[in-house]
Amino acid sequence: MEKKKKNHSFASRLSRWVMLVLLVMMGILSYVLYGFNTSEMVSIMGDNFHGSMQSSDICISDIMSDVSVAVNNNVFDIERNLSQPDQLQAIMERIVTQNPRIRSCGISFIENYYPQKGRQFCPYAWRTDSMEVKTRQIGDIFENHLNAEWLTEAIAKDSAYWSEPFMDGYEAKTPLVAYLYPIHDRQGKVVAILGAGLSLDFMTKILQEQDSIFGKDALILDREFGRFQSYVLLRDGTYLTHPEQRRILKGNFFVHVKDNDNPGMAEKIIKDMSEGKKSAFETQHSLKVNRKDTYLFYAPLTGTDWILTVTVPAVALDYIGMVIAIAMLMVIIFVVLVTYLVCCLTIKRATKPLKLLADTADKVAQGQFDTLLPNIKHHDEIHQLRDSFENMQHSLTDYIEELKDTTASKASMENELKIAHGIQMSMLPKTYPAFPDRNDIDIYGQVTPAKAVGGDLYDFFIRDEKLFFCIGDVSGKGVPASLVMAVTRSLFRNIAAHTTEPEKIVAGLNNALSDNNETSMFVTLLVGVLDLTTGRLCYSNAGHNMPLLLTDDNAVILSCDPNIPAGVSSGWKFTNQQIDLKAGMTLFLYTDGLNEAEDINHNQFGMERMQQIAAIADKQPQSVIAAMKEAVEQFVGEAEQSDDMTMFAIQYIKPLTITN
Repeated sequence: MEKKKKNHSFASRLSRWVMLVLLVMMGILSYVLYGFNTSEMVSIMGDNFHGSMQSSDICISDIMSDVSVAVNNNVFDIERNLSQPDQLQAIMERIVTQNPRIRSCGISFIENYYPQKGRQFCPYAWRTDSMEVKTRQIGDIFENHLNAEWLTEAIAKDSAYWSEPFMDGYEAKTPLVAYLYPIHDRQGKVVAILGAGLSLDFMTKILQEQDSIFGKDALILDREFGRFQSYVLLRDGTYLTHPEQRRILKGNFFVHVKDNDNPGMAEKIIKDMSEGKKSAFETQHSLKVNRKDTYLFYAPLTGTDWILTVTVPAVALDYIGMVIAIAMLMVIIFVVLVTYLVCCLTIKRATKPLKLLADTADKVAQGQFDTLLPNIKHHDEIHQLRDSFENMQHSLTDYIEELKDTTASKASMENELKIAHGIQMSMLPKTYPAFPDRNDIDIYGQVTPAKAVGGDLYDFFIRDEKLFFCIGDVSGKGVPASLVMAVTRSLFRNIAAHTTEPEKIVAGLNNALSDNNETSMFVTLLVGVLDLTTGRLCYSNAGHNMPLLLTDDNAVILSCDPNIPAGVSSGWKFTNQQIDLKAGMTLFLYTDGLNEAEDINHNQFGMERMQQIAAIADKQPQSVIAAMKEAVEQFVGEAEQSDDMTMFAIQYIKPLTITN
């Protein structure tokens, strides 16, 4: 049993949690390190490969620049000798002889420019495989020379540029690219195109040299996981260089890229390469080229529409990152094990006082408040906890005694509020029908306080065949409002016993409530006097909500003059208003606890909704109030009632018939 408790102790659980957290952190860190090392390796190698590509780019650009400069330097000599066509052949031979990089050179003239030389004239010089320079007029060899697309395009452009790669049309052995330059006569008209052919073999040699230099720094990539390879491509993916001669100008690199598990990445890479963009880190992720996971680096060649590309086996870079991550993982495991052992010993020793405090707390929980607490030597959080337990011991006894007194006091207060609520409700009319012996009028009212007692009131009585009634809302809530409500109800009864004019009743109430009103409380009131013999209703409003007048199929707002609430300022002259009620009409009065009732989103019930409900409800007072109460309860839902709500309805059924 003791062993079981020990295994479930706080120290053992805390140690296991520490170990678990360390293991999780170790796993996450190892994964991050592996990804970081691999990513960093790709980034570092990417910089190296881009540096290698930049060197290749410079070499290729320099050679192409040499060719273009050689052509440009001879243009003046050619244009000067246009009148001596026999001299042009020697110039072609000289250009090829003096520039070893130039494979061939020729001038293609427009049709019949030299009638004595035939329809098409093209002096041409080329270098053989044995490095011998030969010359010939090849216009009579190629019948379609004048209709060649490259010639018409070059004449139309009238500017120097590098042509698309092509196979040597004369010997058809070597893929070439030509630098084309327009030749003008004295009138500035383009009469010929000078073209110097550059063999694409030079790019293959440059890339092989750069790969060899780079391979010395990354020998493991070449020896263990296969070679990395460099290519020059056209924008459509066609190979300009390749270790296999048969693929040049025939094979397409994009075909291999499309054979990939991630079509979206392949499409993006092909699009970027076609648009001449440089590879960025986010596009250097592993993809399949020739069905092998490969990292791809690319950049446009300066001054051309070509793409310099390097492919690297993904396993090479991933392997280096994995080796580094495993080495770091071994170090982390060792550190975690040592940390765990130290934590176990430290936590066990540090938590021993907690067990002693727990035993003491059990005794205190059983009511033994005088139990001695253990002595803690170290002044740390556990010592503070021990002091807190000691303070708790001293406080519990006093608290229990105070709780007994508070409970008794609260029970007494609740009982008094219950009595006050009963007294307040007894002051309001509660017996219905209010006048069972009369058939000319029907009355019903209802008060719903927001607290045990409230400040809403309504009252009515009949004197001399006149119905005196009022409805009011005291500012504030609770006991103070209930006291003002009781005073107001008594004042209404006393003043209405001596006058039949509602404005005087309100004025008397206002003067009485305004005197010595140190609490600044006030009452909104509406007082009315209904002559039961004629249906004439006289009323005076003191800042209260305007009532609704209900007919058979409608509910309209009864107009009320704006007057101040009772209790605000003595001596106010309140106005009197009149209206004749017809048989069947119902007067619906209420306090603002109805129209301002809010749901949980603080939307108010509102006058418009009240009118809609009153218009379709049965005009019998109790039915109107029941329909209105049900509607407001559905609208409010779970929201807490925030204000007292009072509804009071009077239906004038028929004029009273007085018999002599």
